Amino acid sequence: MRIELAGYNVEVGILERLDAADKDILTPEIFSSAYARISRSAEDITTLRKIAGHDVKKARASNRTIIFGMGHHSVAEHAVFNFDIIGVSRLALEEIESFRLASYTEKSQRYVTLKGDYVQPREITGPGTKDAFSALIGIQNDFYKKAYAILQEYNFKKFPGILEQKGGRRELQNLAKEDARYILSLATEGQVGMTINARSLEHLFRRFFLSKRTEVREIGRKMYDLVYKIAPSIFLFAQPSQFEKDLHETFKNNFSIEVPHNTSLTPKRMKLSKAPLAWGGDKPLRGRVCGAKWLGAPHPRRRQVAGKGENKQKFLSNETKIIDYPKNADDIILASFFAIYNSLDFAEAYEIAANIDAAGKKRIFLDLFKNMEFFDTPPRQFELPDITFQAVISASNFAQLKRHRIATLIAGDYKIELGNIIPESIRDCGLEGEFREIIEKTDALYLKLKEEYNEAADYVLTNSHCRMVIMKMNLREVYHFIRLRDDVHTQWEIRHLAGEILAKLREIMPYSTMLLCGKSNFVQEYENIYRKGVGPI
Repeated sequence: MRIELAGYNVEVGILERLDAADKDILTPEIFSSAYARISRSAEDITTLRKIAGHDVKKARASNRTIIFGMGHHSVAEHAVFNFDIIGVSRLALEEIESFRLASYTEKSQRYVTLKGDYVQPREITGPGTKDAFSALIGIQNDFYKKAYAILQEYNFKKFPGILEQKGGRRELQNLAKEDARYILSLATEGQVGMTINARSLEHLFRRFFLSKRTEVREIGRKMYDLVYKIAPSIFLFAQPSQFEKDLHETFKNNFSIEVPHNTSLTPKRMKLSKAPLAWGGDKPLRGRVCGAKWLGAPHPRRRQVAGKGENKQKFLSNETKIIDYPKNADDIILASFFAIYNSLDFAEAYEIAANIDAAGKKRIFLDLFKNMEFFDTPPRQFELPDITFQAVISASNFAQLKRHRIATLIAGDYKIELGNIIPESIRDCGLEGEFREIIEKTDALYLKLKEEYNEAADYVLTNSHCRMVIMKMNLREVYHFIRLRDDVHTQWEIRHLAGEILAKLREIMPYSTMLLCGKSNFVQEYENIYRKGVGPI
């Protein structure tokens, strides 16, 4: 066995200090060229890498042949780039972080006290509207500062025990920032460190080229200009195809449903109640009120929904819904074990699993989970059942949900008809009235900007504004999601969402979700099942 370190990230300032004569070889194309030849060469990898490094021009020609001529796009994944993305809007960050196969570390509005910096959309330039936009952002930012100061004192008084702990003051200050930020606009400036391979980056270029927002198109253009001069041979498909260009219009022509502007698209009109569910599901499960019964210790804050009109309140009262799921998920998982480990046809294996009685199934899963720790991931058989849910969430919630990229996340536009999420602490401190007044001003300007500038109007919306999401995850990914998001340290709104999903899944698939819980609840859940002998069945 021989394992060699082939390369690693080096900061660009160090690279620039190298002698000019050596700069031509400072390209990740060497890795793409060398690794592409592994499957068809008798030479060892180290030799192939050295050959590519000695003749960069030839390596680039090889890349073009392999990627373009042979269609082996995956070799571009061996080239990796790091970006400092600074001074972009929260709205743009949502698009930047929508790529699954990349790594991000973002400036958090939960931990950093914001100073009011924001992006002025280039689209909004009309007489009066630019000033109106800036004025409203100022009102939002002033309220943020005011609310942050008040919420700090509120938290200090409400949680004196935490205040006395080491780091407790900072924790309570962060809680104040966490709730005060709900009034901030999506134009608020942020920054993110991003690491992405060339294949995913090329996909980013194509998508950003088609963005309806000037800021996002500019981000894509600047990123392309930075990397193309370094690695031209691996960015051969940076422009969107005709299919990609026409896709939005195709969707619009075939699937668009006209909805009056002053109403929300209700589940009834969407006919969700009649949607076919996988593997025999007969109806969507309705949401139920979030409670400490399955969220663990009661959390100090819960959400308040600000809506307009009867339709909106009716829509939001449905809460999170599981809209598609395998009714027999436990049997599917068991059948996959039987099939693989006994070389059985899956149908035969499934018949075996389905005929095991409830007590027998429970015993199998108890044995499967008996040595699990909170950091353990269930086996890959848990990836077979898919769960799809629908929810209406705020931009604050979406900022966290979007980070779960090994899933299918479809997000609708932000719509003022869907209302706003108001932190309970804002209400408790007597700030709800002022908060709502600002939201009304925000909505009014939004409608005005929407008529003239379309999607650019979204910049004025706040972190409290909502969008509808439909998300599909396999059960293995759900374990990761619930572990992280139904934890006592998690932000309260996404914890509420995770708790709702958890409760429903325990009803649908009781055996495979025995130890589905947040990290902070894991020890107690394990004790309940294994020490006390009281399982969830």
